[in-house]
Amino acid sequence: MNEERKIETEEVTEVASPPRARVSETLERKRDYLEGFLAQQPKETAPVEPGGDLYEAVIEALKEIYDPEIPVNIYDLGLIYKVEISPENHAKVEMTLTTPHCPVAESMPGEVELRVGAVPGIGHAEVELVWDPPWDPQKMSDEAKLELGML
Repeated sequence: MNEERKIETEEVTEVASPPRARVSETLERKRDYLEGFLAQQPKETAPVEPGGDLYEAVIEALKEIYDPEIPVNIYDLGLIYKVEISPENHAKVEMTLTTPHCPVAESMPGEVELRVGAVPGIGHAEVELVWDPPWDPQKMSDEAKLELGML
């Protein structure tokens, strides 16, 4: 069956322009809507608060310590639960280990204490080893999960 198809075409010489939108009222825009926001100066973060220089230096020191069994630093691994720095620049770190039977259970808290205590500006470092809540892989950062092929 050989049916011939025909396509009808129409030649157009001119197309009418679409109607333009017209605004009948003109509303005056207030120019000062951001004035207060733009005039604000950023709050300076205290050195001992998250985002402060001393706090961030402690976090960087923690990121230099690696778990001997897992090639990820202890901060991204989620072993550091809390970092507090007192107004006198004394650091307290609350941490855990992957398991209570971890081979570095005796040496890791001491290494953390030495590294944090060596941060310029830190007067004294104290490490508290806790087991509650227990560590699990969900505590790891996305970077650590990616490094270990878990993402």
